[in-house]
Amino acid sequence: MGVAERGAAVTELVGSVIDAYDRMETDVRTYLLAVLLPAALLFVGSLAAAALWRTLFLVRLLLPVLGLLFLGAAVAYPKLLIDRRRIEMENRFHLVVTHMTVLSTTNIDRMEVFRKLAAEEEYGELADEMRRVVELVDTWNQSLDDACRRRAKQVPSESLSDLFDRLAYTLGAGQPLDEFLLEEQHVMIENYSTVYEQSLENLDVLKDLYLSMVLSMTFALVFAVVLPILTGTNPTWTVSAVIAMYVFVQVGFFLVIRAVVPYDPLWFIPDGPMTTTERRLLASTVGGAGLCVAAVAGMVAAAFVAPGVLGVIPQPLYLAVPTLPLLIPGLVFRFEEGWVVERDEEFPSFIRALGATESAKQSTTSEVLSTLRKKDFGKLSPTVDDLYRRLNIRIDSQKAWRYFAGDANSYLIQKFSEMYLVGREMGGEPKQLGELISENMNQINQLREQRRQVSVTLIGLLYGITAASSFAFFTGLEVAVIMSGFDLNIADAGVDFAQLLHTESYNVPLLRYLLFLVILFNAAVSALTLRAADGGHNGNAYVHFVLLSWVGALTALATQSLISRLLEVDV
Repeated sequence: MGVAERGAAVTELVGSVIDAYDRMETDVRTYLLAVLLPAALLFVGSLAAAALWRTLFLVRLLLPVLGLLFLGAAVAYPKLLIDRRRIEMENRFHLVVTHMTVLSTTNIDRMEVFRKLAAEEEYGELADEMRRVVELVDTWNQSLDDACRRRAKQVPSESLSDLFDRLAYTLGAGQPLDEFLLEEQHVMIENYSTVYEQSLENLDVLKDLYLSMVLSMTFALVFAVVLPILTGTNPTWTVSAVIAMYVFVQVGFFLVIRAVVPYDPLWFIPDGPMTTTERRLLASTVGGAGLCVAAVAGMVAAAFVAPGVLGVIPQPLYLAVPTLPLLIPGLVFRFEEGWVVERDEEFPSFIRALGATESAKQSTTSEVLSTLRKKDFGKLSPTVDDLYRRLNIRIDSQKAWRYFAGDANSYLIQKFSEMYLVGREMGGEPKQLGELISENMNQINQLREQRRQVSVTLIGLLYGITAASSFAFFTGLEVAVIMSGFDLNIADAGVDFAQLLHTESYNVPLLRYLLFLVILFNAAVSALTLRAADGGHNGNAYVHFVLLSWVGALTALATQSLISRLLEVDV
């Protein structure tokens, strides 16, 4: 990047920060006096303390760094707040636009469309924006096109700003709201797909960055184990310091992944009584956790009562064996999630067929389902059959569809089935509603397939890094143990070898324990990272946690055995 490009990037960043101050809900003067001024005074105070306080140089250096950190956070907070709002808007934008389109095709007034969207608390910032548009119309007596034009200049999301701008122009020209939204569906879906795919590309970049950082931390940890032999420093302190940096990198990467990946939840957990699926998930989780606790308690008891029993199990497997019961809930969650994915893939065909048949026969949903339920919709078929039974015995239609979404356990099915039901009750055309919802959900399913492919490569990366890191950790430890065990008596040569090798400060059992904790921590954070990347239920992380723990433990065991045989030294 040239000087001109760097200058343009800095100018753009400064401009975005200034713009964020203009868009703050808090008055700029109040923010300057209440937040920025105290942060600046704190920074000046940290500089004065570093200059006057006679203490370690490292402590004096960290004081102004800490003060600068607080000042930087105060300056950047409005920008971070605007970015958070923008991300939340873009994550739910496709659902809001689809919901708006469905409502616009019914027999309600266009302002009622905005009022209903504003009442949907689940849409978060987008619901707030719809509420502001309604307030401008109802309270300040502005026209809808003027209100949209005004809010288009204030919202941080380019997608929403573009929608409000074009909506204001179209409504001002006299075009109906439903015609505009139906014509713009393809454009809006493409915009959402572009944002979604860009997030997946950012995830690819983060994988490369994570790989380089973890490898750097791995080599640093190896040096922290081996170098104290030559320098005489306490290896426990050096290893602990590097482990703290390793933990910081792992947690930071997990948080960044959560912020970068698109918001696209897979599961829907309904309110009210527990479903059969929920009871099955809860029972497997309680059973797996109970067996895990029992395994840990059994190993601890065996260590005191019959130590010889534990001698049969290699030491690195001590941390892996108790995790095995967690495979029970992990596999149950995995199977259930696979069925949710299959239902999502079948739902577009079901809703399109339902809408087309209702329009053709001009009959109720219950009558259409009496024949449609005989069609094979895969894992969705039992749920469709239950929906027919509930509607056929005259259960309230809203409750019947809510039970349908709860049995499917799918977030998208819950949202889109609710949209279809509302559209039908308000006089919408069934065929049009079915095709609209089907098209949107098919696009989301395609994007989810791309996300799964990216997640598969991330799985391979994390498993590979776990094996490589464990190999490097225990190679360094075993080399240090072997060197500390050398009995070199060369006093006759006039050389004091104790001045060259400092082995007296090595607490090998403690170092092994710290490395085992690193393996366990890496397995836990990596498992959660994979769940954040693919958007599934956190319960699926149990499988990856167990497998990553075993990969790390078996690699440590193989490393110890290999080095012992190569050097023919009993470790």
